[in-house]
This record gives sequence, C-alpha cells and structure tokens, in this order.
Amino acid sequence: MPHTLQQQRVLAAFSKAYGSAPAVVAQAPGRVNLIGEHTDYNDGYVLPCALDFATLVAAGKRDDDQIHVVAADFADAGDQFGAALPIAHHPQGGWPDYVRGVLSVLRAAGMPACGVNLAIAGNVPLGAGLSSSASLEVALCVALRQLFGLDQLDNQMLARLAQRAENEFVGCKCGIMDQLISACGQAGHALLIDCRSLASTPVPMPAGVAIMIVESKVRRGLVDGEYNLRRQQCEAAALAMGVSKLRDASLPLLEQYSATLDATIARRARHIITDSARAEQAVAALASGNLQRMGELMAASHVSMRDDFAITVPAIDQLVALLQQAIGPQGGARMTGGGFGGCAVALLPAERVAAVREHVLAHYRSPEGEQAVVHVCYPAAGAAILP
Repeated sequence: MPHTLQQQRVLAAFSKAYGSAPAVVAQAPGRVNLIGEHTDYNDGYVLPCALDFATLVAAGKRDDDQIHVVAADFADAGDQFGAALPIAHHPQGGWPDYVRGVLSVLRAAGMPACGVNLAIAGNVPLGAGLSSSASLEVALCVALRQLFGLDQLDNQMLARLAQRAENEFVGCKCGIMDQLISACGQAGHALLIDCRSLASTPVPMPAGVAIMIVESKVRRGLVDGEYNLRRQQCEAAALAMGVSKLRDASLPLLEQYSATLDATIARRARHIITDSARAEQAVAALASGNLQRMGELMAASHVSMRDDFAITVPAIDQLVALLQQAIGPQGGARMTGGGFGGCAVALLPAERVAAVREHVLAHYRSPEGEQAVVHVCYPAAGAAILP
C-alpha cells in the first residue's frame, strides 16, 4: 500500500479543489521490470514486479457532464473537459492527455457520460522509467470502475483499457506489461507474464534479496523518442521471417534469414528473441536463489539492449557498470524500462545495499552533473481501493 502521506495529499487536494470528500480513493503501483525488455509488444515474456511507489486517484460524481481534474504533483494544476465522446486532446498534451485517454476508453467501454471530480497524487518518480503513466492510468480505471459500478471489468480488462488509452490516445505504442503488473501485481513476488495469453505466474523473491533502483537522472521521452520506431522494426522483422510476432521466431530461424534481413532489423529481432528467453530462464534462477545466475542473465540483457536494440545511453552504461562492479558475482544490474535514460535495476544481497549505494553515489554523475537517486524497493500488491 502507498504511504499514508500520499493518501493525505490526495484527500487534501480533493477537498481544496471541490470543498468535499471524495466518494472513492484508488491506488495503483509503479513497476520495475527485472528482465525481458520490449518483449511485451512482441507477445514474449517479461518478469516485472509492482513497487511500493503508487499513484492515488480520488474521485466523486458531479451533477453535470464535466470532468474536473487537479494534480497535486504539478502544483495543483488543473484540467477540465466534457465527458461526451469524442474527448479531445489537451492543447499542451502532457499529463492531462493520460487522464483524457482513460476517460475516452472507459466511455467507449460503457461508462456513463456523467461529470466527475478527480484529484491525483503519488510518489512514483516521474520520467524515470518506473511507469508513472501506467500507474496513473490504472488508478484512474480502478477509481472510476468503483464510482460507476463497472463490475464487469476485471483488473486484466482494466489493464487492456489503460494500454489502449496510451496506444491510441497518447500515441505511445507500449505493450501490456506496465498496465498489467500495476493492476495485477502480488506482494513479495515478481510475475512472469506471457504477453500473448496474459497468463501470469507468481515468482517469489528470494529471502534476503534487495531490489535496488537507481535513477540515472537522464530524462526519457518515449512518445517523442524512438520507442515507436523499435516497434516498427520488430514488426518488419516478424513480417520478413513469416511469423505474426517475434514470439514465434527463434535464433535458428533468424539465421536462415540473415542474408536477406537488413542488419539493423536482424539485431532488433535477436534482442527480442534472446531477452524473452532470458525472462523465462530468470524464473529458475530466482526460484533457486541463484543470484550469480541471475546476475549473468541481467548482464547479458544489458549488453543486448546496448548492442542489438540500441536503447541505452553512455550514462546508463556507466551506471550499470558501476553497479555490477560494486555488487560482484552475487547479483547483477541492467537498464530497465523503455530506454534512452531512466533507471537501472539491481538485485543483490540486502547486506550489500549500503556499500553499493555508497559506491554509486561516489562515482556516478549524470551528463548534467547530477548525482544518482537510489531507491531500495519491495514487490508490492497491485491496484486496489483504499479505505
């Protein structure tokens, strides 16, 4: 569950904006992906866990058909729009479009065109690759499901709707992983998610193992960056090899087409094929508490993201190298998230946390000279209604 402070903040923002208490408060966590990057929209495997960071949404009905929103994390900035379809984009885009996108897909899914007061607050680091956007989308979905009695929509369906909002309204062609783990995470566990069937297998985190997330302070921009290009390249590779998704490809099949595939497209495909396999292999490593094997898989994943998928940046490569050096053989580190900045994730024995943190803070600086921000996190439960 999120910190009490966040609940106090969202209640205060709602009361200040609307002069009353909300009818419902929902929370949805951010996430970190331990391994399996960009494999979700290729129908492959991913191994994320929900985090003890969350976005909270307070909601109450209005007597008209207007949607009013206040965002405590943006100095109580507001937005207002009508509930009738079609819902237009905000002139400046940004966080209001995530809210508008969710309202648009929920209206299309049967939510009545009633007015709503909304307040938003949270502590998921923004722009760091911990999926603050999916956390917001899922928290909104859960709050509005409760407010309007949309009980036919289970958490998996809400995750699909939240993904649709980001794909079709915001314009980022993300896969299902971020929204699904935010909606369906389990405390104390990672989830191996088959992104084709959406089947999830809980994977207990070994006792005494810490999840360290280190913000590189290199800001990312998935919509404005090359995320959508990577998806197009993966689709081109699948088409060239005669499969519907790269989930259905293999390294021998890729080798068969090596003479005819564009070299860049082939590298993109190789990353997806191998990183999806690494996500499956990581389950056995975690189940046996084999941190050395997990570290090897994480290191190979980072090299693949750097060399084959070309989504790391020099500062991230340096940060991961520092983490790997400080952790040694009993654990590992890799970039996590969409790429081009954001965070590194590390798994390590809890007793090594202080020394590794000190090493990173002493030796890493972002290109702008900023120190890294280090979080030690725990696998949290997924989205829920709060008392």
